[in-house]
Amino acid sequence: MANMGCCESTNTNLAGVDRRTALKSILGLAGVMWVSACGPEPPAGSTKLRLAFCGQLLCVVPYEVARARGHFAGQGFDVELVYTRGGNAAMQALVGGAVEYAGTSFDVALQAAANGAAIRRFASTGRLPLFALAVSPKRADAIKTVKDLEGTTVGISGLGNADHALLLYLLDQARADASKVSFAVIGTNLFDVLRIGQVDAAMLQEPALTLIAAAGGRELVNFMEIEQSRTQLGGPYEFMGVSVRAAERDQRLPEMRRVAQALAKGLADTRSIPVDEIMAALPAALLAGSDVAQLKQIIERYRLSLYPENTTMDLESVKRVVRAQEIAKLLKPGAVDLNTLLDTAATGA
Repeated sequence: MANMGCCESTNTNLAGVDRRTALKSILGLAGVMWVSACGPEPPAGSTKLRLAFCGQLLCVVPYEVARARGHFAGQGFDVELVYTRGGNAAMQALVGGAVEYAGTSFDVALQAAANGAAIRRFASTGRLPLFALAVSPKRADAIKTVKDLEGTTVGISGLGNADHALLLYLLDQARADASKVSFAVIGTNLFDVLRIGQVDAAMLQEPALTLIAAAGGRELVNFMEIEQSRTQLGGPYEFMGVSVRAAERDQRLPEMRRVAQALAKGLADTRSIPVDEIMAALPAALLAGSDVAQLKQIIERYRLSLYPENTTMDLESVKRVVRAQEIAKLLKPGAVDLNTLLDTAATGA
């Protein structure tokens, strides 16, 4: 399973992004992976929309389910789901005018707004980050709490990345001294480094987490489990959701409401239908090289935690991401006006 989109830098630089630059991304010259397979035939006269998002599999499940089960078509849309290499590329496509909507982590939307992008975030499709903090098999008996990380080395994908910011927030919540923790920048291939004990702990995604647990490692904090997020972070931590260009918000508001309604139905299905039907909704290209049986188990394990019951954004969940960015010194206090960035009119909040 690819680990794309969730470990990229959250310091999104959108300077100079225009329609020509964004179209290069959409046409495959600067980051597009593929366009999703077609769902049910949309009705005649349907509105054509492009929605770009990062290609991390667990992020896109509700979108593909909504497409495959006809929820977009039922709202009168002919939607192309455009997979890009990371949320930053999806945001660039939106800001540059190449797509109508972008689905990204809230980290990406927050940084885009801080860097001057005129966007409105109007729907949530993921309420937890796709990370877990795991301990190497060699240190599983010694490191049992977040406080125990003091004096250890923890592997992350990169300084300033989403996993680093989340880890700093966790340390702050646990009243652990982050200055006593060494951060090893490993990139996205953290599994082997952790398995052989070159680092004491690391921020992992699935399926690396499942594999490290099987190798004798310990799940210290699994942010993909809602109860653990409530215990360790104080509640959900806003993650995946949809943004639109601010200049088009008033014109598109009725359309945004219908997009949100389609996604709400996709979320409900994702939480309830048999996992085999979820797998059938996913493009074959997305599953290439994956252990399908393992992936089914992962989706079954996490779907009630990861995916909210509706698309309404939770302000406290949003504020946790803001605080994490501030602790990581990626965002200055007050740099983003949430009253401007968040638009609740489309979900009736």
